[in-house]
Amino acid sequence: MGLIAPKGTDVCAGFDGSEHDDWTAIRLETLDGFRFTPLYGPDDRPAIWDPKQWGGDTPRTEVNAAWDHITTRYRVKRAYCDPRGWQTDIDRWAQLYGEEVFVEWATYRITQMHAALDRFVTDLRAGTTTHDDCDIAARHVANARKAARPGDRYILAKPNQHQKIDVAMSDVLAHEAAADARVAGWGKQTTNFVYLS
Repeated sequence: MGLIAPKGTDVCAGFDGSEHDDWTAIRLETLDGFRFTPLYGPDDRPAIWDPKQWGGDTPRTEVNAAWDHITTRYRVKRAYCDPRGWQTDIDRWAQLYGEEVFVEWATYRITQMHAALDRFVTDLRAGTTTHDDCDIAARHVANARKAARPGDRYILAKPNQHQKIDVAMSDVLAHEAAADARVAGWGKQTTNFVYLS
């Protein structure tokens, strides 16, 4: 877990949360397409939580501390957050860090999720997005399976309850947030005009 963007970097974020069984994770993507797991806290922990390591529940205080650290260290331009079980938290993050930045992005929407996955896979193949050496993210991506849905669409699914994919979902959300932010002008130079009379 050694590759992270330097302090002050503009990033977009993806968040997939769970309360008890699945994992919770935050992934970030830079303007040039580098995706990574941010570190937080005094021990530089990865922003990934397995509830089994926290007494059976995702530690919301740790997640909140991670967001505080991330928004202090980086300039978060957009964060897509899967709201299931985390709506109140996302509302609070939006109040703290920007309502135009923290956006609910439900992963159960088949059409939108398929489009995000299709973009993610296409950009991976084209080499327009790269990733860090996070072994947990690599394992979750390897676990992910395409589950067929009507209309020639697919979503991500885990092969069984023990092979988690939550970090992969966060990765896709970070990439979608970054792609949408680029379309909205992220990284484009703005020209200021001075009018003299």
